Amino acid sequence: MKNKKHQQFIALYESVHARFEKYCLANAYGDMPHKDLLNESLLVAYQKFDTIENKNSFLSYLIGIARRLLSNANKKKKAEAMTDEVLLMTGSEEKEIEKKFEIDFLYESLAKLPEKQREALVLFELTGFSIKEIMEIQKSGESAVKQRLARARKSLAEIIQSANSYKKNS
Repeated sequence: MKNKKHQQFIALYESVHARFEKYCLANAYGDMPHKDLLNESLLVAYQKFDTIENKNSFLSYLIGIARRLLSNANKKKKAEAMTDEVLLMTGSEEKEIEKKFEIDFLYESLAKLPEKQREALVLFELTGFSIKEIMEIQKSGESAVKQRLARARKSLAEIIQSANSYKKNS
């Protein structure tokens, strides 16, 4: 029985792994390591696997767990300009380092958005959820999700523009 549960869980998780990892990476940035969020979410999901009514919405179930873990963490740290990963990288080509800085800058910028806007943008743009799926996850109407996406895009563009103009003036 336990082996069957394990096999079912693994099968469901393998089909959503990439999308869930992207979600964790983008939403945990600045609050906690994304792998911690991912692993803690999986642990909770596995422990409560028998209680899932609709296995078809397993990804939504995982995201719900991750959201609760993030909000319970209460670690509202400001994102740093460079991550430890970048500092520890050695022997990488200049383009790889530049790409890492750009990705880090994107996540830093995303972390500055309001939580609901950031989550909607990450779900739509990075993990490929539809508006309908985001409505379900955020328990909101279609117009609210679309408004969050529009505001998030506008705010993100302003944050990036502001940072770029600051760099030019420095």
